[in-house]
Amino acid sequence: MRKYYVYIMTNRTRTLYTGMTNDLERRVMEHKQKLIPGFTSKYNISTLVWYQDFDDVEQAISAEKTIKAWRREKKVALIEEMNPEWADLALEQQGSS
Repeated sequence: MRKYYVYIMTNRTRTLYTGMTNDLERRVMEHKQKLIPGFTSKYNISTLVWYQDFDDVEQAISAEKTIKAWRREKKVALIEEMNPEWADLALEQQGSS
C-alpha cells in the first residue's frame, strides 16, 4: 500500500514550509540539496521537524491544506508536540533504514 506524507520543514531561523509527498525520504533530500528552485531553496529550508503519514492521498491533501491555513503558533505547537527539540527527523529516518 502506498503511503503519503504531510511534512513541515524549517531552517535555522525557523521559517516554516509545509508540503505533501508520496516519498518523504526523496523529497527531504531534494530540499536539502536545493534541487527544486523556489521558496525552500531561497530560504535554505532543510530540516524536517514534523511529518505524518496517510494511506489515502485525499486525506493527505486535505491535511496539508488545513495545516497551511493555520496560524504560525498552531504549527509550532504541532511541531513541538512531536519534536520539542526541533531535531532533524530526516537524520533519525536515515538511522532507522
